[in-house]
Amino acid sequence: MKTIFKEENNDYVMYFEGRLDTAEAAKVEKELQPLAECSGHDIVLDCSKLEYISSSGLRLFLGVLKKGKAQGSHVYIKGLGDEIRSVFAMTGFINLFEYR
Repeated sequence: MKTIFKEENNDYVMYFEGRLDTAEAAKVEKELQPLAECSGHDIVLDCSKLEYISSSGLRLFLGVLKKGKAQGSHVYIKGLGDEIRSVFAMTGFINLFEYR
């Protein structure tokens, strides 16, 4: 699992590449820390290269959403592939996020 954090057009963007499974979740949680200080910035979770997401990964996304909204930010999901979109639909996450 690889993540890349960038600030683009006043947004905080986190790119995900690979499989966000339970084994990788603890590492990724630490890598998501820059998003916790998002005040004044919207957050984009770019899933264009995300191959798999487990329930632990969904929990991390939910945490980003809660922290972002608490600071007045919008949290967007970008680039959901069919398999990841299916997981989001089955779990109801599809209705929690905004999309770009």
